[in-house]
Amino acid sequence: MSLDVRDIGGAPVIIGAGVAGLMTALHLAPEPVVLISRAPLGTEACSELAQGGLAASLGGDDGPDLHLADTLAAGDGLCDEATVGRVVEAAPTAIHNLERFGVAFDRCPDGALQLGLEAAHSRRRIVHAAGDATGRELVRALTAAVRRTPSITLLEEMEARRLIVEDGAIAGVLAVGSAGAVGLPTSRVVLATGGIGGLFRDTTNPLGSIGHGLALAASAGVELADLEFVQFHPTALDGPRRPMPLVSEAVRGEGAVLVDERGERFLADTPSGELASRDLVARAIWHQLAAGHRVFLDARKSLGPSFGKRFPAIAQLCLEAGIDPATEPIPVRPAAHYHMGGVAVDAAGRSSLTGLWACGEVACTGLHGANRLASNSLTEAVAMAGWVAETVGGASPGQRRRLLSALEPPRPDPSGVRPVVSQALGIIRDGETLREAAAALLSTATINQTASDPAVVALMIAIAALRREESRGSHYRSDFPGRDADVCPSRLTLATAIQAAVALGWRAPTRKQLI
Repeated sequence: MSLDVRDIGGAPVIIGAGVAGLMTALHLAPEPVVLISRAPLGTEACSELAQGGLAASLGGDDGPDLHLADTLAAGDGLCDEATVGRVVEAAPTAIHNLERFGVAFDRCPDGALQLGLEAAHSRRRIVHAAGDATGRELVRALTAAVRRTPSITLLEEMEARRLIVEDGAIAGVLAVGSAGAVGLPTSRVVLATGGIGGLFRDTTNPLGSIGHGLALAASAGVELADLEFVQFHPTALDGPRRPMPLVSEAVRGEGAVLVDERGERFLADTPSGELASRDLVARAIWHQLAAGHRVFLDARKSLGPSFGKRFPAIAQLCLEAGIDPATEPIPVRPAAHYHMGGVAVDAAGRSSLTGLWACGEVACTGLHGANRLASNSLTEAVAMAGWVAETVGGASPGQRRRLLSALEPPRPDPSGVRPVVSQALGIIRDGETLREAAAALLSTATINQTASDPAVVALMIAIAALRREESRGSHYRSDFPGRDADVCPSRLTLATAIQAAVALGWRAPTRKQLI
């Protein structure tokens, strides 16, 4: 394949246009930067679907120390405390930075920011915008800011297919659009591609969120971390629609309760009840469903006729499904929602590969540990974007190189991988099913076909889950239900994951070099 090599003057390339990518580009201004968006800007980003808000200690009864304590408790022993401290200290500034770029947050009649409560938070500290449409408002404002920033070159409806690596460092990006393949020579790349929810049948993420950035990084030999930790949101609207509409945790924060088809509240005796950590609530619902029950979120007493005013977007989603949440309980079930694992990065977002940074859900900073505290993710993306931009801007543009011809990988198709992922990597896991999944995924991950990149990501998650022989946070093994006292973060490369899978007793061809 002969590449159309585009001279971008050595500018940094940001892959992904959710909140993390948009904020990184804006922070880099006025330095020239190229922003690649797989879809038209402002669409198909996980950030846009976020109903929750940003966690920040802004209340008079709150402080960074309390926010830190709640985050560490949710992370179940795997958070990097220094990272947590840095992010929670920066959270109030992150809110102000967003306002500077045009985000309109919800305020009380006296003008103070309106603060909501979500699970596992000890104080009201969740800042929302447009009620339950925070993500949409953030993407709207930041997209407008990016479009009016002349230093940002937008490549819309273009997909990055491979990172080009030479001499152990980033040399460029291979991208594909309607006009064909394009080579972008650069020594600085930022991954901001979102999560992996689209690998599951039941997910709140856009179906295109299939671990794209993780596959790019893995194929370049980059180290990934904590891949086994996948958070399932307890309350997605149970119906045929995919992605599944989210019924925000804030609804439970306003007093809604979980009941079965008989109206019995099955979390009544659980500490914190419906506002227990997400992994506990998701497993409780899973057990109800596995026993043949249905599960509903009942907001009739707590919100009733005011539901539509407090949560207009959720009310509309319910009405479209034929449910009036003011007078009827809402059918819910858990769905894949957020990935705590990702590209292993340092405090500035640098990966193990020279010239590659990661920001947002695709990165693993150590903030979330084994279980993300609600609404910490947008806060992390906004705070980290500034630190990533600072180091990207301070890095040398490097020597420009002429990109050689490259084999264009096919467009990823996760449809063949979803059944395996959904069965083996869900809320309750076991070693036998994980080993079977590794066997099913290995051969697909090691050849160049449409399912290869999704299979690479799924294989690495399966191997990470097999290695963690304990139950902690969002990772629950029915064959290892206890906790291991010698807990530690887990790290993998694609090569070590393939070696581990082969060691289980299966053989596979060597993964083809794609660039």
